[in-house]
Amino acid sequence: MIFNWFKIFIYHLKQNKLFSFLNVLGLSIGISGVIFAILYWNNEHAYNQWNPEKENVYQVLNQIGRTGDTWTTSSIPFGQTCAATVPEIEQICFVNDWYDESVIKYQNKKLIDKKITVTDNNFFDFYPFPIIKGAKKDILKEKNSAAISEDQAKLLFGDEDPIGKSITYKDQSYTVKAVYRIIRPSSVEPNYVFGGIIRENDLNQWGNFNYGLMIKTKKGSDIATVLKKMHNVNFVNRTVKDAKASGQTVEQYVKENGEIKIILDQLKTRYLHGTKSAGSASPEGTGNLKLLYIMAGLSLLILILSLVNYINLATASAIKRAKEVGVRKIVGASKKQIITQFIFETAIIVTLAILFALAIVELSLPFYNAFLKKNLTINGAEFYLQLILIFGLVIILAGIFPAIYISNFETLKVLKGNFSRSKSGIWVRNSMLIFQFGIAAFFIIGALIVNSQVDYMMNKDLGFNGNQVIRIPFNYQDYKTKGQKYQTTKQEILKISGVQQVSTFAGTFGNGTNSSSGFTHNGVFVQPRNVDMDFGFLDMMKIKIVEGRDLSPKFASDTIDNWLINETLAKTLGLKNPINTIISSGWGNDKGNMKFKIVGIVKDFNITGLQNKVPPMVFLNMRALKWNNFQNVYVKVSPNNLTETLEKLKLYWEKNVNPDYPFDYEFVNKGFAKTYEEQVKQKNLFFILNLVVIVIAIFGLFALASFSMERRLKEIAIRKTLGAETDVLLKELSKQYIVFCLIGFGIGIVPAYILLQKWLEDFAFRIGISSVPFGIALISLLFLTLLIVLTKAFQVTKIDVLKYLKYE
Repeated sequence: MIFNWFKIFIYHLKQNKLFSFLNVLGLSIGISGVIFAILYWNNEHAYNQWNPEKENVYQVLNQIGRTGDTWTTSSIPFGQTCAATVPEIEQICFVNDWYDESVIKYQNKKLIDKKITVTDNNFFDFYPFPIIKGAKKDILKEKNSAAISEDQAKLLFGDEDPIGKSITYKDQSYTVKAVYRIIRPSSVEPNYVFGGIIRENDLNQWGNFNYGLMIKTKKGSDIATVLKKMHNVNFVNRTVKDAKASGQTVEQYVKENGEIKIILDQLKTRYLHGTKSAGSASPEGTGNLKLLYIMAGLSLLILILSLVNYINLATASAIKRAKEVGVRKIVGASKKQIITQFIFETAIIVTLAILFALAIVELSLPFYNAFLKKNLTINGAEFYLQLILIFGLVIILAGIFPAIYISNFETLKVLKGNFSRSKSGIWVRNSMLIFQFGIAAFFIIGALIVNSQVDYMMNKDLGFNGNQVIRIPFNYQDYKTKGQKYQTTKQEILKISGVQQVSTFAGTFGNGTNSSSGFTHNGVFVQPRNVDMDFGFLDMMKIKIVEGRDLSPKFASDTIDNWLINETLAKTLGLKNPINTIISSGWGNDKGNMKFKIVGIVKDFNITGLQNKVPPMVFLNMRALKWNNFQNVYVKVSPNNLTETLEKLKLYWEKNVNPDYPFDYEFVNKGFAKTYEEQVKQKNLFFILNLVVIVIAIFGLFALASFSMERRLKEIAIRKTLGAETDVLLKELSKQYIVFCLIGFGIGIVPAYILLQKWLEDFAFRIGISSVPFGIALISLLFLTLLIVLTKAFQVTKIDVLKYLKYE
């Protein structure tokens, strides 16, 4: 019986080559989209799942006072007090929540690595990577101990045993105690782990939020209880003491300054579901949950579109098999047998579609990995189980409806030949065609709005001008002489022809500044970004002063206690005449809090991405604080002879500034553009999926139009015989598809508007949704519909009349 079914399937495959091909191709495109989404979904959900401690390890975050900013860092005394007074905490671990890029030296070898972390002695109790050589426990307990990844051990030591060898990092010698194997994906995947993160002068600094903090709770601990006790540690040791020092009651102090709220993010779910924070949550970053949902949702939508397309084509082509079903019923075939036969045929088509889909994925995977910056592969038991599930679901969804639909043909009606003209065989396909138009409208509108938002971000006036300004990393290790070294470097490179201006500040465009300090003025608490900078920085970046003046070396007080604030901070503090206002900062010295005088107001500019509002900011000269926490030198170069200028900078830099590092630079505008990389990804994603959706919709429309018009060939022949003109016939044949297009568009615009409005809420600076993308989408759909339908209709109107009427 199965062999006979297979022969019948092959016969119909040959009879309908084009539609069979469209069926398989449409399904394979839909399935490949789901496979791509599954690979991405699996990878994003796999972070830290290998870690046996994932249930009990938490990252500690701090929501700061009344500003609501969430920091991923904590202070040393807070962490140590929690470890000593909260019995549910088994261990704590201080970590850097970023990677350091530095030179690693061994004998005459020198490597620059971008994945270096400095941490607490018990790091491997929190991230128990397999140790393949050396000590298994207390790896970093001894002073100046280090562990190295397996891959880096081969690069640095070759065939030598690295255990016990001495390596140099930032002019300090470390002894390699262990070699470990990185298990991916993980929130931390360091190539080098160095101990000794805690600095002695920070042991009593409750306000020094410089350290990432992880806690490991005892199994079975109630995390709500742990959180409550950690809040109490903060309340007793910070809030109560600070209130007393300021001469206020606790209630008055909390009302004015707010209170720090502790947040605990579990390692198991932190990568995708962690709390949104001002800084990096972990060295490997966090997952983009919204992009993940977008990709999953859109891929499922495309699969549904492919299934609708398949069902449409299957039910349309079933008309040609109506008599076959009628004859089989007369000779004794049961309804169950007919359903089973058509599901069998669907299973063959789905199998072919999955094979094609796997081929598409395999060929496209390198581009997909480049797009997502991932290293996804088609393997793993979980993936194959999911593939089997897709196979089963697609057969059920694609096969059941057409099979039942065909098996319900009335024997007498189909043998009389009336079924193909009855409405019962048409309404389902028309409904599904409308659904396809709705999905196509959604994708076209989405692509246009996402494209408009990205274009807006790329072309918006940012308030600064980074044209011809390059950022050069200033990797100078001696912090005591760093400021003087910078000034010497500045004077020397200003002598290079093509160098126009040189300056610096403690931060980067796109990431913000390196520090933030809170203070209260006239009862208003603020947490501004601190921009400690060199003279001439604002002028070089074309950042405007809207009131007062810029800081200048002409005024000695500008290096001591004068500063600038931006428009946002002036508004937040309610300053109507801000110039010469004295403000007590949050920084202390021997005489108490330092007081600064406002000498100018800086026009608001975007230092972070356009997803964020312009923060309150203070600007002061780098000599006022002497922190020397700048990391880059900013150089404005002439566009003339740029290659020669950069070559001269390279020669000077590698000889006099950073001999251990290759000369590296980045144009400021290019660096800021990285803040909307994710949105550019989403724009490209919508564009690609939009093309896929339109192609699938065209398949379905072309196939249905072909079936519909071929059923009306005799009607068209009669109309032509009676003198109907071609344009009248074209209008008659195409008008119903225009109606379907309009109905589908009306259905598609509602979810498009709601979901894209939600997407735009993530941006502090955003476009408004106008009627333009909806109008363009409607015109595009109508154009494609008319192009396909009229092309097929024109072909049909050229039929040979005698061929269809000679037997009438």
